[in-house]
Amino acid sequence: MNSITDSLYLIKPEIAVAIVLVCVVTFNLIFKNKSKVLPWLSIIGLIVTGYFVIEQFSLNSLAFSSADYKGLLVADPFGAYFKLLIIVSSILVILFSISNKELYAAADRLGEYYALIFGMILGMFFMVSAADLILIYLSVELLSLSSYVLAGFTKKTLRNSEASLKYVIYGGVSSGIMLFGISIVYGLTGTTNLYEINTLLQAPQINQLTLIFAGILIFAGIGFKISVAPFHFWTPDVYEGAPVTITAYLSVASKAAGFALLIRFIKVGFIKSVNAEGYWQIINLIDWKSFFILISIITMTLGNFAALWQNNMKRLLAYSSIAHAGYLMLGLVVMSNEGILAVLIYFAVYTVMNLGAFFIVMLIANKIGSEELDDYKGLGYSTPVLGICLAIFLVSLTGLPPTAGFIAKLYLFIALVDAKMIAVAIIALLNTVVSLYYYIRVLKNMYLDKPEKEIERFSASVPNLTLLGVLVVPIIFFGIYFTPLVELAKSSLSLFGF
Repeated sequence: MNSITDSLYLIKPEIAVAIVLVCVVTFNLIFKNKSKVLPWLSIIGLIVTGYFVIEQFSLNSLAFSSADYKGLLVADPFGAYFKLLIIVSSILVILFSISNKELYAAADRLGEYYALIFGMILGMFFMVSAADLILIYLSVELLSLSSYVLAGFTKKTLRNSEASLKYVIYGGVSSGIMLFGISIVYGLTGTTNLYEINTLLQAPQINQLTLIFAGILIFAGIGFKISVAPFHFWTPDVYEGAPVTITAYLSVASKAAGFALLIRFIKVGFIKSVNAEGYWQIINLIDWKSFFILISIITMTLGNFAALWQNNMKRLLAYSSIAHAGYLMLGLVVMSNEGILAVLIYFAVYTVMNLGAFFIVMLIANKIGSEELDDYKGLGYSTPVLGICLAIFLVSLTGLPPTAGFIAKLYLFIALVDAKMIAVAIIALLNTVVSLYYYIRVLKNMYLDKPEKEIERFSASVPNLTLLGVLVVPIIFFGIYFTPLVELAKSSLSLFGF
């Protein structure tokens, strides 16, 4: 009983999320006409959860372990960092949802909307902390099932239903492939625990070809969540068809949980040790390094070049999101603590700048009823505040100074150069140049192209402008003074056992 009590103490954030989910559902059932209270109830619940997550920065323990079993999940600073990112992005998305006109069509179902968001949060929390393949699969499914419904939540247009259907089909196939890979690993090792698998993989009798096949199958399931090529096909259609708040959420929180899961899966399952310089010593069975280099180059190149021809802002940002997944993979390619530090910094910055870009797309769509790039002509003058803020976010997404996006990419390139991966760094740099074209294309439409008809000047409401300020200030601040962000990331590098 003491062991169970200690383990429950280690999953306080997950318990808090589950309680808030029940509270949201119960409140909605009892007070059907008080749906405006739901977002604030949700935010209070997330703030309480955030307090428990901050406590986990000082923990480094396994939960639900025994004498003959290593443990089901982990409470460590690495997991706490990603949980904090998920909470911040969740609060921002809930605040976005209050003024999202797309949700007005589903005003009678807002209780379900917020409950499903908490279903996603619970799934992501378990993904971030999971140390067992079965829990990994269950948490991915919990996240996926909630996000399938949210992608088609408004039922307003055919593209909304199409987004949900495509997401379900691709998600179902990827989950099946992942489960097949897990079953093969279990057949090879006799366990689903990542720490135990690590120990057994160092034995010489493991069949290398079968393990490589199983590893690629499991990566397919994770690759679907983080939108890397060739598992990205669902992304542009789902991002375009889903409500913009859910599109923003999938592009940030779901991707963060997926990357946290991938890093833990590789480092815990396939790394023997970490040397004095912080470089990982890989178990010589699967050449993950070469595989990830190939995936990252294909992903960033495909994402950037596909974005060049997009005329819908949500599709453009979808392909941009795919390209950024490729950049983030570079941090894992290095196979070092410095590479993971770069990923942690990049994700913090990416969360703010990507959510900011989607928020402005939502505010403009609320006013003009369109997400098409051609309809952005002249908007820089008719809505100067939104135009300037969007310019800042797009410049940051490109990775130009003096924004935080530059710092994020700088740490990635430093990690690559230190690992003597100059060729990969050059390819990533050239991809950044390509991305500059389609981001600048948006600004060209806003400031240089004349609209076909006169657009009346408009601005966002004071609460939305305040929220916009909350997103813009960190992009400028951390672009100039980034030490606090780097220190937080360094303190979060610790994974249990390493």
